[in-house]
Amino acid sequence: MEFQKEVDARGLNCPLPILRAKKALADMQSGEVLRIVATDPGSARDFAAFAKQTGNELIESREEDKTFFFLMRRR
Repeated sequence: MEFQKEVDARGLNCPLPILRAKKALADMQSGEVLRIVATDPGSARDFAAFAKQTGNELIESREEDKTFFFLMRRR
C-alpha cells in the first residue's frame, strides 16, 4: 500500500513512537497514510489504543524479525 509519509521510530521506546506519529499525522491531510516502523515490543498495543483514541484508522499492524510496521490513515 502507498503511504505519503514515514516515521522511523526504531530504537525508541514508548511514548516516543506515538509522539512522533502524532506529530507527523498533524501535518498530513485527511485520508493520507502514515507508515511507522518501530522496534518497541509494546508498540502494537500502543498504536491500537492510539488509533482508537484519536479516530485515525490503523490499516495494518505487522511484525517481521522483531520490527513492527504500521499503516495509519489520517481521519
